[in-house]
Amino acid sequence: KHRDFVLIDTAGRMQTNVNLMDEMTKIKRVAKPDMVIFVGDALAGNDAVEQARKFDEAVGIDGIILTKVDADAKGGSALSIAYTIGKPLLFIGIGQDYEDQIPFDPDWMINRIFGEESD
Repeated sequence: KHRDFVLIDTAGRMQTNVNLMDEMTKIKRVAKPDMVIFVGDALAGNDAVEQARKFDEAVGIDGIILTKVDADAKGGSALSIAYTIGKPLLFIGIGQDYEDQIPFDPDWMINRIFGEESD
């Protein structure tokens, strides 16, 4: 609350496209952001892990927001991404509305993975 922020959406950046990844490093250099957040799709599975890794190498990610966790069978990609790049999961998306973007809760995720809690 009560903070100014600017979102720079680099939609369409595939980690395999060197030119677009280079362009993203230039955007970061010019914008000089205080925080860089990777927003990934839980349904992308292992590809989301590789995307996060390559984005972290290119621009230095500070945190992660993972969308579509509600549609992922268990949400294991969330933990894989955080573990692989060593950055915190900040929020997860469990639906289509603004209020469905919730702060990451490790206990909730563990319960989800081990089937002790449903949506």
